[in-house]
Amino acid sequence: MAVRIRLTRVGATKQPTYRVVVADARSARDSRAIEIIGHYNPRTEPIELKIDADKAKAWLAKGAQPSDTVLRLMRSAGIVPAEKK
Repeated sequence: MAVRIRLTRVGATKQPTYRVVVADARSARDSRAIEIIGHYNPRTEPIELKIDADKAKAWLAKGAQPSDTVLRLMRSAGIVPAEKK
């Protein structure tokens, strides 16, 4: 089973907030998740981002692949080291 760390949209119409979840890569965006590891609210200033670093690192060690957006958020939170050029 291919596992992804990605965002799931929650919140009211035109007021999105997101959960950072571990889910099967083949499942729909808002379908059932294996585990919720954090949340992200882009509408606040500054943005609200809370990711459980221990759970995220454990899933990455098991082979879960983060989406591009989640990878960017994890880098800003210091969970994944910044890419070297």
